Amino acid sequence: MNEPATPSRAGKGAVAVPPLPPRLRPGDTVAVVAPSGPVDPALLARGTAVLEGLGLKAVTGAHVLDRDRYLAGSDADRAADLQRAWCDPAVAAVLCARGGYGAMRILDLLDWEAMRAAGPKLLLGSSDVTALHRAVAVRLGTASWFGPMAACAVLAGPGGPEPRTLAHLTAALFGDAPPVTGDRVIAGGTAAGPITGGNLSLLAALCGTPYRLRAEGAIVLLEDVGEAPYRIDRMLTQLLRSGALDGAAGFALGSWTGCGDPFPVLEERLAPLGVPVIAGLPVGHGTPQLSVPMGALGGIDAESCSLTWSIRNRDGAP
Repeated sequence: MNEPATPSRAGKGAVAVPPLPPRLRPGDTVAVVAPSGPVDPALLARGTAVLEGLGLKAVTGAHVLDRDRYLAGSDADRAADLQRAWCDPAVAAVLCARGGYGAMRILDLLDWEAMRAAGPKLLLGSSDVTALHRAVAVRLGTASWFGPMAACAVLAGPGGPEPRTLAHLTAALFGDAPPVTGDRVIAGGTAAGPITGGNLSLLAALCGTPYRLRAEGAIVLLEDVGEAPYRIDRMLTQLLRSGALDGAAGFALGSWTGCGDPFPVLEERLAPLGVPVIAGLPVGHGTPQLSVPMGALGGIDAESCSLTWSIRNRDGAP
């Protein structure tokens, strides 16, 4: 088990650390749903084959290949697929097919009481799925995995899954994935706290909603794709001005694919907060895409430029 570093600061009202849902076992059924953008059928077919190759039974939502402009079908149908999968006792995990845009639109259409009564499920996704990570944390108190998606090129490309991505995801789903190491230290030190955050654009968009980021006492993961440095500046400033980053224990910065050189902005906005900031973690977009447990107790060690975590599983396994 990966032990987190000693926190460099502790804040009042630190974020609670929920256990992760039970890890998967060979033969488990996983449901692939599309809460966001439209899905490429070829990628979906290859991605479900990869899941079957891991010994899982992969089923897909009824509307997973629907399309409504930039969405994977209507809001009602996308929400129904996700809720049906979550509430199905035969389904052990809900895996998102891809990101894009649209997860925020379905949050108020989900029956959170029914989902809570169904018990915890393993949720996997990244990018736009940040909205769902925040929602299941707030509404269900459930930890989840920020990682690669079933119908994305890194797992379902024509050349096969990217090896490091698949190996790390397999460890995340069935066991305990190893730490993630970056390549740049913006601010040194050590920190510990629950891991939160996700895609910067989504976190900025969630400001003012019930699912807004609350960073006090937590390690904040941030990543994005295709955003110019001035837009990253604007979104970080929004989070700072809204108080969303108040009391953060540290920052772990993932990939910034297609963002030019974001590091001057990231250093300017985050280093003055006086907490450890590490960067270059292969998490988010790009290749490889490693998996991080949102809600797990994490640790930052700037000397090794690593993000570690300690996982409690609901099945009692360490």
